[in-house]
Amino acid sequence: MFSMANATTPAENKAAGTAFLAENTKKTNIVTTASGLQYEVLTPGTGTVSPTATSNVTVHYKGTTLNGEEFDSSYSRGEPATFPLNRVIAGWTEGVQLMKEGAKYRFYIPSELAYGEQGAGRAIGPNAALIFDVELIKIQ
Repeated sequence: MFSMANATTPAENKAAGTAFLAENTKKTNIVTTASGLQYEVLTPGTGTVSPTATSNVTVHYKGTTLNGEEFDSSYSRGEPATFPLNRVIAGWTEGVQLMKEGAKYRFYIPSELAYGEQGAGRAIGPNAALIFDVELIKIQ
């Protein structure tokens, strides 16, 4: 018996992510970085500085798979998370550095900037692209 989250193969996950991101880049509000990270600004920040890769940040976030299944959320836990920015997936490290305090962005993260070939637990399959809504509350 297996979970539906693991019903697709790594190759199918990679193809689905590639197709999704290729279609997503056609939208006028989507910015794509050189690494392939895509983002849209939901709320511009009011702060004056952005974090660096070694900053500690406090954020609220929600992570979903491409099919919209939520796998993690600080909102659901009722409290923001604080961590060193260089201790998370590469898509987060890159993306959050683009933000200012008070900003809320949506990141579309290709698998190679997320959990790659290994995936993460039952909810995130190998080669899965991910979507995160991230609100930067504070830079320490």
